[in-house]
Amino acid sequence: MNDSSFFENKTILITGGTGSLGKALTKHIFASFPEIKKLIIYSRDEQKQFQMAMEYPPNKYPQIRFFIGDVRDKERLVRAFEEVDYVIHAAAMKHVHIAEYNPDECVKTNIGGAENVIEACLKTNISRVVALSTDKACAPINLYGATKLTSDKLFLAANNIKGKKDLRFSVVRYGNVMGSNGSVMPFFMKKRKEGVLPITDPNMTRFNISLQGGVDMVMHALQYAWGSELFVPKIPSYKIMDVAKAICPECEYKIVGIRPGEKIHEEMITVSDSFTTYDLGKYYVILPQAPVWEYRKLYQNI
Repeated sequence: MNDSSFFENKTILITGGTGSLGKALTKHIFASFPEIKKLIIYSRDEQKQFQMAMEYPPNKYPQIRFFIGDVRDKERLVRAFEEVDYVIHAAAMKHVHIAEYNPDECVKTNIGGAENVIEACLKTNISRVVALSTDKACAPINLYGATKLTSDKLFLAANNIKGKKDLRFSVVRYGNVMGSNGSVMPFFMKKRKEGVLPITDPNMTRFNISLQGGVDMVMHALQYAWGSELFVPKIPSYKIMDVAKAICPECEYKIVGIRPGEKIHEEMITVSDSFTTYDLGKYYVILPQAPVWEYRKLYQNI
């Protein structure tokens, strides 16, 4: 349960705030913490910002601000982070096959962007940062996963260079967000009108989390992280064929093969990470290989 006093009179900025999770976070924050000072939506897509601003008119939501900017632009981030208290970093290139075809663009956004966010936080008075990750960062075989693993490492290690600042960096990792842009469920629902659902591989499985589940974990990490933790939710996985049959049992299923960079089965925690993983009840937390403060002792006492 989040403590509303933690958010009272605070300014929150969401990079990639016009995405599915950014919009869900916005809805949750205004519903649960109306006493916030300001909520800044930072993204590079002016059309999505225009559409989102229609949903949040200033006469009803006076705290909301829309800031056009790219995470590749460090100077713009520094300006956006002025007088901000908490940052949720959701901006990323996320489509596996597009990243495989455009690797340099993926690296610039997911790795360079992470470095820029960290540097902007160190130059301003940010106190809490939560970066969003993905199950594809766990033992990655594609570029997207590799860039997100690198991003995770950058954010977690940033706690080592913060000096005396009251600044905590943490990461949350989850699987496919149900119903989000690019996820399989809305894709299947659109395709069922044609009577044929394309199936990459009938044995494929994916971890699944609801939008609200993703929001809850981000808000938990924002408030309770000590810094350097990677939070992993306890979520189910599903077979792609079960989803297809649930959405359109009468459809024909056409096997089209996996796309470049895709796994048959994703992972959330590697065998190697298991040695520094602790069970917090609703979530697991993975701590760095190199001890930071007395984290292992503290978590062992929970």
